Amino acid sequence: MRNGFRRISCILHFIGNLLEILGLILLFPLIIVLVYWGQRGDGCVTAIAFVTAALISFSLGMILRHEFKPTAINPTDSMLICALSWLVVSAVGALPFVIAARSNYLDAYFEAMSGFTTTGITIFLGLDDMPRSILFWRALTQWLGGIGILSFFLVLTFQAGGAHHIFGAESHKISSRRPAPGLFHTIRIIWTIYAILTLLAVAVLAIERMPVFDAVCHGLTAVATGGFSPYDSSIGHYYLTDHPNYRLIEYTLAFIMMLGGINFLIHYRILTKDFKALWDNVEIRYWWRLIAVFVIVIMVERLYRTGAFEAIFRRGVAVDLGEVERSFRHSIFQVISILTTSGFTTMNIGSDFFGVAAKQLFLVMMVIGGCVGSTAGGFKVLRIAILNRLMFREIFKLRTSGKASTGLIIDRKILHEDEVHRIAALFFTWMALLLFGGVITALFSNQGPWASFSGMFSAMGNIGPCYISGRDMIDIHPVVKLTYIFGMLAGRLEILPVLLLFSRKAWK
Repeated sequence: MRNGFRRISCILHFIGNLLEILGLILLFPLIIVLVYWGQRGDGCVTAIAFVTAALISFSLGMILRHEFKPTAINPTDSMLICALSWLVVSAVGALPFVIAARSNYLDAYFEAMSGFTTTGITIFLGLDDMPRSILFWRALTQWLGGIGILSFFLVLTFQAGGAHHIFGAESHKISSRRPAPGLFHTIRIIWTIYAILTLLAVAVLAIERMPVFDAVCHGLTAVATGGFSPYDSSIGHYYLTDHPNYRLIEYTLAFIMMLGGINFLIHYRILTKDFKALWDNVEIRYWWRLIAVFVIVIMVERLYRTGAFEAIFRRGVAVDLGEVERSFRHSIFQVISILTTSGFTTMNIGSDFFGVAAKQLFLVMMVIGGCVGSTAGGFKVLRIAILNRLMFREIFKLRTSGKASTGLIIDRKILHEDEVHRIAALFFTWMALLLFGGVITALFSNQGPWASFSGMFSAMGNIGPCYISGRDMIDIHPVVKLTYIFGMLAGRLEILPVLLLFSRKAWK
């Protein structure tokens, strides 16, 4: 029992530290309030909303930090800290939506969780007329969530023993070498790369004549592979408003999302002029192949349905180059957006533009996700590669002696069998939760089977678009919203820390 009290005291102390930091971060949107004072609802109400949320967060954090004492933590402690911290941060981060956006608390919590987990499912409509400070806060939650998958507890790691456990609990992935010796240097390098990519994204978008506020919001969410946009029509807004550079903006955002979906170790190696990093490991090779295959299949299906594909092979028939470019642009944008779990859209993914094959592939991409060590969600490309190798190994064993020693080799190293078993168990849990979420959606809504399962695919994969319309998502049953909140958190923290919350022995 004494060990249980020690564990709870340690967890509450760390959460207190986190809430103090969040209290300071909640003051950042006040800059936007002052800049746009008197426009689109920004003013006293929004200022009060952020100041109130900041005071609550900082005060509660200070109380927890002073009343409870830290101790050295073990892997179980770190996973509980990780899961509870995301729940608490989302609970406090929802307050500005309640006060300034007049949202009910469940919807506000849904939006905050969607932001911090970089999922991008939005419960809000009327974004075009919403106060800019609220829109900025939505974007900032995703930026914090994106870097959070790598080092959310940076400020906590040097206050007690076991800092590496916290880092591992939130980014529980296949082991890979760090860009520099020591946890502090690794986190500092990741932060630097992340910040540089964000600044470059904002600068390029501004050069392409995107409004500065839009460039900031999209820069924050594109690198974080989050998908929150300040417009109801997402990136399609620039086409609908006849922006002169809407094509260039779409290609630029696709490239930025792709950078966010790649392991940050690859970025570090490229910056140190090790260009072999772009093809010298299993995951990055799978990554390029997946993008190429998905783009080709979706683009060919689109061209076939419009007749443009047939025209290419028939003499005397003019090829509609505009349709070819449009099909390529939308295909590569949506493939990268969904694989990186960004959630930006140029159009509704359930629209007639995409055929049946594309819509099925979108669900597959939602599960796969991006690379390990990136800001993207999903099951991760490396794990898919390992399961694929595992399948071929089992086939090989059937052709030879079943007693043959056939270790699973990844990047010239034998992968430990415990890691293989953990990946298989994680994949089974993913499938079970996807099935559970689909059934809950079907039971508590009037959505068909296709849309019902797509909602949980979207939540677990931490990607915004699904086949449930924005209006239906707002009006959907609270039980479904709670299920998706659980799915978003489980998908972002890779299930294990969240499931540990329900284990009685973990609290003893």
